Amino acid sequence: MKTIHPKITEVLTGTFKVPAHEVLPESTMDSLEMDSLAVAEFAVIIKETLGVDADSEKLYKDATLADISAYIDESVGGAAAEATVPVSNTR
Repeated sequence: MKTIHPKITEVLTGTFKVPAHEVLPESTMDSLEMDSLAVAEFAVIIKETLGVDADSEKLYKDATLADISAYIDESVGGAAAEATVPVSNTR
């Protein structure tokens, strides 16, 4: 989680404008007020940057950020630590 959580935080704060102080390991997408479209977009960004393909509704909607980080870390191993996360200012 040490390498993935900062990348998730970067995407959530940069692309989705979630306040950084709200991005905690125990936060869920619901608690961050991410609707289903935002969750789907988040899943696409994670897939494009880290190569992790997962069902956005199943994995991202109900899971905590710690759960998501652990899943991504397990899926990509150490390669995620070197990936660059693009940040969009579309929101």
